[in-house]
Amino acid sequence: MMTLLCWTHFLAQNHSYWQQKAHYKMTVYMDVEKFRYQGSQELIYTNNSPDTLKKVYYHLYNNAFQPGSEMDARLQTIKDPDARMIRKVKENGTERKESRIQKLTPDEIGYLNISNFKQDGMQTTTKTTGTILEVFLEKPILPHTSTSFTLNFEGQVPVQIRRSGRNNAEGVALSMSQWYPKIAEFDFEGWHADPYIAREFHGVWSDFDVKITLDKNYTIGGTGYLQNPNDIGHGYQEAGTSVSYPKKTKTLTWHFIAPMVHDFTWAADPNFAHDVVKGPNDVDLHFIYKNESETAEKWKKLQPMMVKVMELYNQKIGPYPYKQYSFIQGGDGGMEYAMCTLILGNGTLEGIFGTATHELGHAWFQHLLASNESKHPWMDEGFTTYIEDWVLNELTQKKQSNPFEGNYKAYYFLVNSGKEQPLTTHSDRYDENRSYSIASYVKGSIFLSQLGYLIGEKNLDQTLKRFYNEFKFKHPTPNDIKRTAERVSGAELDWYLTDWTQTTNTIDYGIKAVLENENTTTVQLERIGRTPMPIDILIEYTDGSKESYYIPLRMMYFEKENPTPEIKRTVLKDWSWAESKYVFSIPKTKAAIKRITIDPSGLMADVKQENNIYKN
Repeated sequence: MMTLLCWTHFLAQNHSYWQQKAHYKMTVYMDVEKFRYQGSQELIYTNNSPDTLKKVYYHLYNNAFQPGSEMDARLQTIKDPDARMIRKVKENGTERKESRIQKLTPDEIGYLNISNFKQDGMQTTTKTTGTILEVFLEKPILPHTSTSFTLNFEGQVPVQIRRSGRNNAEGVALSMSQWYPKIAEFDFEGWHADPYIAREFHGVWSDFDVKITLDKNYTIGGTGYLQNPNDIGHGYQEAGTSVSYPKKTKTLTWHFIAPMVHDFTWAADPNFAHDVVKGPNDVDLHFIYKNESETAEKWKKLQPMMVKVMELYNQKIGPYPYKQYSFIQGGDGGMEYAMCTLILGNGTLEGIFGTATHELGHAWFQHLLASNESKHPWMDEGFTTYIEDWVLNELTQKKQSNPFEGNYKAYYFLVNSGKEQPLTTHSDRYDENRSYSIASYVKGSIFLSQLGYLIGEKNLDQTLKRFYNEFKFKHPTPNDIKRTAERVSGAELDWYLTDWTQTTNTIDYGIKAVLENENTTTVQLERIGRTPMPIDILIEYTDGSKESYYIPLRMMYFEKENPTPEIKRTVLKDWSWAESKYVFSIPKTKAAIKRITIDPSGLMADVKQENNIYKN
């Protein structure tokens, strides 16, 4: 009996990797005057899991933009609400913040209503709760089988409050992100039917076949490949081809195909200009922006810059696999979507370039390496911030030795504020937006830059490339990036993943004393913070010479290459976590010691820098 139980447990823990698959076929008609749309959806859903599914869930994101929604409630209760989503109101000389959603009128709200839901032709019971549609299946979906869902939907595009909406601050008519009934992800953790509270997303790897009908004067940009460019025009048709529409034509139907993505987004405006330039690997880079002189001038200059950025991302991580990517003016800041981004476009060229660079980075981190950004926002925002900072430094004439220095300063600010929460905090559960932003974008970025400190920059570069090659078109978890780094380097890193992401433990090492003896100098170090680290130490002498010492961390079982091979390095005995003190000796030379520095690279996130340096 014991043998049977053990074998059963072994099988339960060793299912091979699986992920669900969906194929969407949608037809949509958009009324551009009323900002309402209606359509039909057929979804072929394949259950690749070992579970039998008795119900499924859909996201209805538009329903968040209604008074009384969870998003509205969150805006009214969080200490530092998103400035884009609130307005300041003065009453009796007192200023207060008010949710913009709270005051939306019936013709300004967003909604997405579902009707006639069927499974394999059978009428099916559904229940809508806020932004989630719960579907009680007529027949369970067995493991490794498929089923067909059909439904009708009607929606209203909300006044743009956040990301999706109409008539944004720059006058773009339609920003259609998260606009359709989107099936929720089911993975090894179960269903991810999170309500929409204006944070991040998670989706099923899918194929999309979408037909959008709207006013013929509107230009659309978004996810996928346009199938009928010569019927549409608007800058999509083959070179030298002119398009003429019959006088009676009032609308055009745009037909897009998008293979193996987990989202479908589009934007449209009657005053969009559309340029196409060739990017690396014959990728078409589309630039779609308001056709206004100042805006157009900046977007023209942006185009060769983004070609270079994509080239560098390809080198750093791996080749972008699709044949198109679109930069579209249509956001309320910037947000990543499948094969495209919606960004603001009327700022400075430097600002537009910075936003476009960050959002293009998300094509890799989240839209190819599709981590659950609701649960692990540090994996997509942090890793994207890391490669953004890296590429911006590569493109500057005067390169910084540590292009991530600003991230470390922001992290130290968060620690000192006393408001830090672990990176395992769900993106919707942070007490304050600032804490979320610094944790996700900054501490997530430091996870990688500090990983380079731990295992060496060459190993970090190989880790990113291997992570991409092994997990693109999948849903990697935090453990996957850790295990990839371990496989590349040979180091043991479980302690690092645990301390950095699951706790608010900090790194704090100090030089406690430097004692001069007859033939040696004794250096006493101490570990003050809970998080352990290997230690790089630089010794500078009065004659200008330098040498370094390296103290491996015992629990890593690893010795990294000398990061500064031009400086002689001595590898000392390892330092165990249980020992808070460490002593080593430096042989005396003709020159006196001028300075001793812990971590001269600045890549170890030591929260108290003042005790890292000894000056004689």
